[in-house]
Amino acid sequence: MSKVKYYYDSDTQSYRKIERRKGRRIGIVLLSILGSFLAGFLLLVIYLNIPQIVTPKEKALKRELQNMELQYGLLNKKMGQIQNVLANIEDRDNNIYRVYFEANPIPEEQRRAGFGGINRYKDLEGFDNSKLIIETSKRMDILTKQLVVQSKSLDEIAALAKEKESLLSSVPAIQPVKNEDLSRIASGYGWRTDPFTKVRKFHHGMDFSAPRGTPVYATGNGRVERADNRSTGYGNHIRVDHGYGYTSLYAHLYKYNVRVGQRVQRGDIIGYVGSTGRSQGPHLHYEIFKDDNRINPINFYYGNLSPEEFDKVLEKAQQENQSLD
Repeated sequence: MSKVKYYYDSDTQSYRKIERRKGRRIGIVLLSILGSFLAGFLLLVIYLNIPQIVTPKEKALKRELQNMELQYGLLNKKMGQIQNVLANIEDRDNNIYRVYFEANPIPEEQRRAGFGGINRYKDLEGFDNSKLIIETSKRMDILTKQLVVQSKSLDEIAALAKEKESLLSSVPAIQPVKNEDLSRIASGYGWRTDPFTKVRKFHHGMDFSAPRGTPVYATGNGRVERADNRSTGYGNHIRVDHGYGYTSLYAHLYKYNVRVGQRVQRGDIIGYVGSTGRSQGPHLHYEIFKDDNRINPINFYYGNLSPEEFDKVLEKAQQENQSLD
């Protein structure tokens, strides 16, 4: 309850109650509010102009934050350099390596694919540097995925290269008898006169005339499938399975230098020229099979003949003469 105040009225020589005016009361309230506002404004100005007191812990955290921003900047710069190097590797991978080994190029959308589905960066939101951290994390994740795709591609290329190397070393690619050991190319692949019946008959191989005992060489890597005389007309003969559908046959041998099941390398001596079986003189009858079909051996001497030597062999092989078996 507020106190009642009185004043002495000299005219009536009595005390009268002091009545507060309503307008004056509002003015006092407004004046108080204005005073409070001015005081607050002055305090704010003073606060903003007085250097803030920073604790050692705040200083350390501020330096740590600045260092973090610097490190993120350096990280983004390094990722840019890595992406340039990776882009160069990807270009060579698609346009050189995969083309050479007959593999389909990896589509660009597969290499650059992002990450769909849930927000994997939700835990990084709500901080002052969330945008920087999230963008850097996204870039790192995409770069990591690109590296995984490229790594798998190079693994595939390495496997294809190994397969290609094995194929190239297995395919028959040299003459089974060296040029210096040859007497002559007696007969080639095609229609020839049979030495026994004197009628034209298809000759499925090439005859290399050479002295008895002349070394016969494996024309490609493989496994000895047969080394016997149980095939009509071939006499002592050897069959080498080279894999990839290729088989080579060496007939009319004097003797063997290998056994069934033995692995041989291109250039290994596997036997010696003879005249066993259906033969009219010492020579090697040589055949190549691809997927069980006989093919012309003349196309498989690129491994040890010069272009000039190959032309001479080709010319002799094309002559339609009498075969030796």
